Amino acid sequence: MQKQNQISTKSLAYCAMLTALSVVFARLIGLMPSESVRFSIEAVPIFLAGMLFGPLLGGCVGFAADFVGCLFSPYGFNPIFCIPPILYGVFAGLMRPLLRKQVSIWRLAIAFLLPVVLGSLLYQSAALAYMYYKDGPFFQGFVYYLSTRAVQFSITLVVDVLVTYFIFKARVFERIGLWNPGKDENK
Repeated sequence: MQKQNQISTKSLAYCAMLTALSVVFARLIGLMPSESVRFSIEAVPIFLAGMLFGPLLGGCVGFAADFVGCLFSPYGFNPIFCIPPILYGVFAGLMRPLLRKQVSIWRLAIAFLLPVVLGSLLYQSAALAYMYYKDGPFFQGFVYYLSTRAVQFSITLVVDVLVTYFIFKARVFERIGLWNPGKDENK
């Protein structure tokens, strides 16, 4: 008989810690100059969960971080807006084999760029335009949100990539036994 893939208690504990860290980065430490713009490194723990534990747990951490974070927000939980955080974890998990070979700034930038463009820019801009411009010109609202969010996420993308790169260059996850470069282990 073949052993079934099970999620270990250790993996769940680390995922819970990364979820809490994402909430802290988003809601307590992030800068929010307006209602629709927030600068934070909340995606880094979600991305790390996907990188360390695979796309399934990465996506779960993204969903949990968004859900718990909304408890601290005056807006409440809206499932339409939880897609981008889930994408961060899923894409990081899918990029895991490439990143196992070498964690470089360029590979991290590619891994972060896909969820930023697909989720945070295109999808979320369309969702915001639908919510706030459904009675008016949808396309005008979409262009407005896309342009303002493009500036926000271009800055956030650079910061996220640099923070993640320096975490891996410091070999934090190698020292605690969560990351073995060059080996692709199923956890």
